[in-house]
Amino acid sequence: MIPKELIRKIRRIEISTNRLVNDVFSGQYHSTFKGQGMEFIEVREYQPGDDVRNIDWNVTARYGFPFIKKFREERELTVVLLVDLSRSGMFGTTRSLKEEIAAEIGALLAFSAIKNNDKVGLILFTNQVEKFVPPKKGQQHVLRLIREMLYFKPQGRGTDIDQALTFLSQVLTKRAVVFLISDFLNKGFERSLKMANRRHDIVAIKITDPREVELPKIGLIELEDSETGEQMLVDTSDPRVRKYFSDYNVQEETERNRLFRSINIDHIDILTSGSYVEPLVTFFRVRAKRFR
Repeated sequence: MIPKELIRKIRRIEISTNRLVNDVFSGQYHSTFKGQGMEFIEVREYQPGDDVRNIDWNVTARYGFPFIKKFREERELTVVLLVDLSRSGMFGTTRSLKEEIAAEIGALLAFSAIKNNDKVGLILFTNQVEKFVPPKKGQQHVLRLIREMLYFKPQGRGTDIDQALTFLSQVLTKRAVVFLISDFLNKGFERSLKMANRRHDIVAIKITDPREVELPKIGLIELEDSETGEQMLVDTSDPRVRKYFSDYNVQEETERNRLFRSINIDHIDILTSGSYVEPLVTFFRVRAKRFR
């Protein structure tokens, strides 16, 4: 039996994300992802005004005059939400927990997909793959995905992005748009990310709380690693401690972004202290321009 509070939360997310899809993201999703999957149909003789980038040089060389390849836009996409449910997502010092924002972003992307008649699926993971919901269409299906993101109780505590990406490659043979939603407090997934991005269109969405980037000056505090349970006492009044913490996080972010750039993966940075709408809209607009 689903608690009434959860039902109200699902309803609130449904209303707010549907409004965003209709009012803010109308056309953004379509222009960003539609038309990138192209199905080859045939070759025909070149005509003035055709895009020279579509010339089939092998056929052209065989017949002595130019031929171009004809393509048809794939009307239906498969979208997969690959969502991190590790214990570190149960952290938030501002308006929301990271896991709540992940669910809202997932809902927004799912409603955008079904509005464009695309299938959407879900993979929940921690240090193991927790649940797989195969891609389907329809509003009731999206409501189920939201419920799973909010209500599912994972077995694991940690994070294993490598295992999640390996599972993705095993269960999805057809090319998909994959939104990897995580705080990325994990390493060792570089090879699997590179391999998955060869087959799929991976978009990384990183959710961070401000207190994970910079420590406040509030004296002695006890910190606990939510994934391992390890605890330590930290003196935040010591400027060297705060600088080390800040420098470490800057270095981690720099290395992560360098990885994304090296394998051509788009990424979006979301802070729990701000709105996720503006970063998503900016991403859609920039990417749509790039693929025109």
